[in-house]
Amino acid sequence: MKQVIVSIMFLTFASTISAQRVSKNKQYAIDQAEELSNLTEELSMQIWQHSELPLTETKSSQLLQSTLSKEGFSLEVGMSDMPTAFVATYGSGKPVIGILAEFDALPGIGNEAVPKKLPREDGTTSGHGCGHNLFGPGSTIAAVALKRTMEAKGIKGTLKLFGTPAEEIGVGKVYMARDGYFDDLDAVIEWHASTKTEVRNVSSIAINNFEVEFFGQSAHAAGDPWNGRSALDALEMMNFGVNLMREHVEPTSRIHYVIKSGGEAPNVVPDYAKVWYFVRDKDRPTVEKNYDRILNIAAGAAQATGTTHKVTLISGVYEYLLNRPMQVVMYNNLKLVGGPEYTPEEQSWGKKLQASADKPTVGFDGSIVPLADDYLQSMGGPSTDAADVSHIVPTAGLRVTTAPLDVPWHSWATVASHGTYAGVKGAIVASKVLASTGLDLFTDPQILEDAKVEFKRMKNGRVYKTPLTMDQKPPVPGLDND
Repeated sequence: MKQVIVSIMFLTFASTISAQRVSKNKQYAIDQAEELSNLTEELSMQIWQHSELPLTETKSSQLLQSTLSKEGFSLEVGMSDMPTAFVATYGSGKPVIGILAEFDALPGIGNEAVPKKLPREDGTTSGHGCGHNLFGPGSTIAAVALKRTMEAKGIKGTLKLFGTPAEEIGVGKVYMARDGYFDDLDAVIEWHASTKTEVRNVSSIAINNFEVEFFGQSAHAAGDPWNGRSALDALEMMNFGVNLMREHVEPTSRIHYVIKSGGEAPNVVPDYAKVWYFVRDKDRPTVEKNYDRILNIAAGAAQATGTTHKVTLISGVYEYLLNRPMQVVMYNNLKLVGGPEYTPEEQSWGKKLQASADKPTVGFDGSIVPLADDYLQSMGGPSTDAADVSHIVPTAGLRVTTAPLDVPWHSWATVASHGTYAGVKGAIVASKVLASTGLDLFTDPQILEDAKVEFKRMKNGRVYKTPLTMDQKPPVPGLDND
């Protein structure tokens, strides 16, 4: 018994010493992120002010590039024909660890940073309803804190920060993945704004992003309508068919669209119409099945109305592959850092915002959601092009509270919250957790080995195949996409 007790004491002591050795470097990384917290806030608020739409995020991208360049990262800019895409690199050799950063906003939901619906005084109608003004800076500061730690502690390897535009339309990472920018990585970590604080443990859903154009013949809508062929009729017939289809798809399916063009005047038969669709489901095969059905509906609508049509696939995104070994490391670091904490004034603000959004007035919830014993089943929900990265390299994601509980996402309410320091607190937490997790990936080879084994298991023999053609260009405004 005495020998057992001595053995246990020795193991405990050895573990404590080991933990102290690790925690010394990790505390340095966390301290660096904390030291940079004012910069996190400054960058977040500037990008919130810019609220630039997908593939036009010039000022936002340059802000992050400038920050990284000043810290000694080398920059490659404009990859995959996207002027706002960039990769910032520090170090050399293996392992190669990537961090993802996003910075695009959403149209039509701009709001002042107040707890009620109030358009911005400067007339900006776009807004960061998904929190990418926090995402990009949080990831950037994590990379800087990690780089400083590697430099100060002599840690070897290559760190890459990926500035990825147009996540809101599933474009940036898909085009970069097609062109091989993630192929040399050993692991990738990312985070996202949320109403909860947790390690991602539910897969995102796959999506096809596409447009359908109909071409008809104009005529006088009253004088000689028989000479016309209405492109709008075709578009409406297509949408009607898709809406009937909704009854006969799985519960995980999500199909939504907006009409981008439907004619110019009621007394002219429209000779042109365009609709923009997102088709989502639990995985790529199911998305492709539903996509094919919708293409048949579009073709039938054109045939029935005597029009012609054209389909343009803008992007296709995979479902997210989870990785338990990396999740555990990230979760332990999240517990070490702790979730965001709020002042009474911030909680009062959050409750007012919830009241304005007709939600229960419980305020912000920064408590950490425990990591479940196994992966949880997705029953629909959002998509992310980070999922494509997860099919190329082991990937793990974090979610940190940036808005009051249960407020509608992609709305004026989250735009308002993401323009406050209460929202920025989530980015500061994320920067510390990502820096700590990155440090573990650089210094513990066993984590990467375990992650690779799980990655291979989750892939189950599947090979990543881009849905894009090799010569396809992203829909950058002003870029010749023909």
